[in-house]
Amino acid sequence: MNKSKSLPDHALRIHTYADLRKYTQAFAAGHLNLLILCGPPGVGKSRGLRAEVGNNACWIDGNASAFGIYQEAYVCRNQPIVLDDVDGLYRDRNGIRLLKTLCQTERVKSLSWQTDASTLEKRGIPRQFTTTSRMAFIVNQWQSLNPDVAALEDRGHFLIFEPTALEVHRQASTWFCDREIFDFVGRWLHLMEQPSFRTYVQGWELKSAGLDWQTGILGRCLTGAALVVARLKANQSFSSEEERARAFVDSGAGCRATYFNHSKKLQCRETIPDIALATPKSPSAVREEMLHATFHVRPSAS
Repeated sequence: MNKSKSLPDHALRIHTYADLRKYTQAFAAGHLNLLILCGPPGVGKSRGLRAEVGNNACWIDGNASAFGIYQEAYVCRNQPIVLDDVDGLYRDRNGIRLLKTLCQTERVKSLSWQTDASTLEKRGIPRQFTTTSRMAFIVNQWQSLNPDVAALEDRGHFLIFEPTALEVHRQASTWFCDREIFDFVGRWLHLMEQPSFRTYVQGWELKSAGLDWQTGILGRCLTGAALVVARLKANQSFSSEEERARAFVDSGAGCRATYFNHSKKLQCRETIPDIALATPKSPSAVREEMLHATFHVRPSAS
């Protein structure tokens, strides 16, 4: 994630899962009133926090509205509340007003909602209540749009999580167990500007379906002639680079010189360390692990 003036000055940049774990554990233990975790998609921000809070938090994903969160906050009052992937909520006037109240530094917060009284009455939710809930936000991007958002930022600990591709690769080894796919990703790790657990999951899905999983993985980091070259280099049926170059020319992607130019650019100049993988599991257990690596289970609040 590039540095941006839209991020608060006190934002702390961290790059390892060990450092991320320190903050998620601190939140789960009740030490942090507000944690804002910002970082690229697919690097396990949600997975890391969920591993610490378990079932002891109200977890709200997706396109949540301020009114929906007010209702959830009542139902789950005094529990920690995690807002996951609700990047647009703080841009909404009602949303930022509610979040400022929920994120007050006082232990007891008083929330109120004075509109849509009939809906609240029907659901047995009062128009005002108190709670001691602590808050965590998980977002892919953040902008300090106005003083209200700045006031929200000032209430909490703002983390920017920026793991390297190798750091993501190491972390994937703790739950991923397909050695062939893992090593293939490692071979092309140096090309992945946006590392993601989804690369491993999608490769596994394609392989399980008998589809071209190698091209699927390469397609996440390369396009055009470079992708054609990478596909040829991954194809072990060729006995030499000259054979690959001829196949490249025959495909119409470019000339021989273009093949070798791209081949040189694609070379990795760093050695990827040998990393042990998670213990192999049954197909159903692997599927469950893959789903938890990338997807959430709680419905949105509306």
